[in-house]
Amino acid sequence: MTKVVHIQYSMESAGRAALRQQKAFKHANVDSSIVSLQQSVQAVPGIKYLGLRARLLSRLDDRIQAYLTCKSIKEWGSFSYPVLGSNVAKLEEVKNADFIYIHWALKGLLNFRSIKQVAGLNKPVIIFLHDMWNITGGCHHSFTCEKYKTEGCNNCPVFPGDKKSDLSAKGFKKKLRVYAKFNNLYFVSPSRWLYDCAKASLLTKDKPVFYIPNILDNTLFKPADKTAAKQLLNIEAGETVLAFGAISVNSPYKGWTYLQKALELLKQDEPLKNISVLIFGSEYNKEIADSIPFKTRFMGYLKDEYSTALVYNAADVFIAPSLAEAFGYVVMEALSCGTPVVGFNVGGIPDLISHKENGYLAKYKDANDVSEGIKFCLQHKLKGYLLPGIDPAVTINSHLSLFEHIKKLNNQ
Repeated sequence: MTKVVHIQYSMESAGRAALRQQKAFKHANVDSSIVSLQQSVQAVPGIKYLGLRARLLSRLDDRIQAYLTCKSIKEWGSFSYPVLGSNVAKLEEVKNADFIYIHWALKGLLNFRSIKQVAGLNKPVIIFLHDMWNITGGCHHSFTCEKYKTEGCNNCPVFPGDKKSDLSAKGFKKKLRVYAKFNNLYFVSPSRWLYDCAKASLLTKDKPVFYIPNILDNTLFKPADKTAAKQLLNIEAGETVLAFGAISVNSPYKGWTYLQKALELLKQDEPLKNISVLIFGSEYNKEIADSIPFKTRFMGYLKDEYSTALVYNAADVFIAPSLAEAFGYVVMEALSCGTPVVGFNVGGIPDLISHKENGYLAKYKDANDVSEGIKFCLQHKLKGYLLPGIDPAVTINSHLSLFEHIKKLNNQ
């Protein structure tokens, strides 16, 4: 039986991608395990959690990262230069695996040395691109900067001043040395957009890159009766519900200002009455609540996927105003529950939304078009659904085919 191990920082939030992949592998008769640094809010069986030393290293690395990026320009988003990390290559789960997946493994889990130690096992290492970090000098989303394609990262816009040998240049050179040293590294992108970015990056343009979407458990995320879902959440059946994941107003990725403006424009539309906004992901936020011109409900952090699926099913339209999105897991989840999605035509979102069919692709940074998209979905009573290429069975078969492809390459 093929043995696979996934290395992932935690199982919470976006970390569920590795957990879902593991479950799908097991269903396909693949022996799949996970090595994780942070323990989940809820206990998850079958996961190897690292010990206290590794967690202390992670905390210390957090402080180092805060120091290294203290002068960064926040509008450019997150930047990581991993200093500390654990040697996971010595774990039996990693040593005995036939294929090693590295997912999002920063924040003190892996550093450059750790990656070299894993690659040094001479097993196929599949680096799953959950954002742009692996193909840039250190930013998680490059936005309009394309230096990673043309000259190698330096004089990074994340940091003020004009420095050719800044942290981005150092990170870029370290990755370049690691990638050049090992020919057992393979890169998987969950979106066509990120795939194109990886093929254009000076770091990975000569490395094997594959496009395989993220996987979803459609036995959990599936359509249910909207009236019943609303009733369970104490929402009147006649209310029109707009939902979105909790947004930090300071996040450069989430596009809160455009959503806020879109809701204000929507309020001016006389035919649209009895609208309520459902927010999940964090506790009550007065700044957000005061700026929304509709009745607002905060659902808090949803610890289980059943509750998340219930919220999607209670919504008439889900809004994802992300300005940078490698894939769009919440978009996928909402569509799988039969709820249409309005999102910007950016990143991996166009892989999931067929314009005016299962949702609406709004013009980038155009609040008016977001408002128009919401109205279009409501007026045409659109239903969300997953596009054919995103089907879980197709996705897991793509991974199995990748294994066979790698085996053939190694036998040549």
